[in-house]
Amino acid sequence: METIQFKDGEFHIYATIIEQGLGIEPSLVLARIREGKITSLCERGIDVDARRYRLTFFLENRRFRLSGRPTRERHPRFER
Repeated sequence: METIQFKDGEFHIYATIIEQGLGIEPSLVLARIREGKITSLCERGIDVDARRYRLTFFLENRRFRLSGRPTRERHPRFER
């Protein structure tokens, strides 16, 4: 099951979500992160969007973005 978890102020995202978003093989995700070829950006909203986050993953000329707000539920609600 694909999940995104928010615990202790950190996001934990299964590699399958990233591979689907960037269109690469699941086995390559961790290798590309370690090589510095997949990078990410986490942005937190302000004012009325204070509890919203935007997570963006980059690989070469590709970008994959998730946005939403973490909840107390095990699976935060994020849009692709």
